[in-house]
Amino acid sequence: MIDDFYNEQEQWERVKQWLRENGPWLVAGVIIGLGALAGWRWWEARVERIAVEASEAYSGIVKTLEKGDRAAALKQVDELRSKYGSSAYAEQADLLAARVHVDANELGAANERLTRVMNESDDVQLALVARTRLARVQLAQGNADAALATLAAVQPGGFAGRFAEIRGDALHAKGDLAGALAAWREAEKAGAVKNATPTVDLEGLRLKIADVEADGVKAPAAPAVVAPAAAKK
Repeated sequence: MIDDFYNEQEQWERVKQWLRENGPWLVAGVIIGLGALAGWRWWEARVERIAVEASEAYSGIVKTLEKGDRAAALKQVDELRSKYGSSAYAEQADLLAARVHVDANELGAANERLTRVMNESDDVQLALVARTRLARVQLAQGNADAALATLAAVQPGGFAGRFAEIRGDALHAKGDLAGALAAWREAEKAGAVKNATPTVDLEGLRLKIADVEADGVKAPAAPAVVAPAAAKK
């Protein structure tokens, strides 16, 4: 700090000395700051460019599927993932490809793509979508236990109704009709919440419920809640 009691010449000499000692650091700081700003702008431009290119690639996949060229579309999906694996479009493309595989009864390939999205996506909602679809595929593969394990591994969040319905389907496949009915009832309750985002087909769900109830199946009773004993005085 410049001492106010020094005369002007002494003050100037102290300023020059300070600059000699600290000038290089000031210059380096300015250069680093400008470099960081330039780097940040380059990074932003790169991220934006990748997003645009990935979006265009995804649109190309959709158009190819609309033309009915399944093989070419799947090749495009793999190319998108190879070039833009960090983009959300890569995950969306995998979900789309999984549906194509399911339509062709290629359940193993669908399982692989859905598992990847479920485990690697940073988008919690997208990961839950992939998880429910994977459970469906596992059911179609005849592996109800795997489907139940997939559903039980995480909290369903806003997909509680869908989780419960698929859990009911898995229990039904295992022959546990009472358990299936209880799960479907749970799904029905979640799906009937006013203003909630629809995640289940209530009409189809109620048909399944009516079908098992027509056979005299009843959901297991909820466990009784025992009031705690009064404390002794």
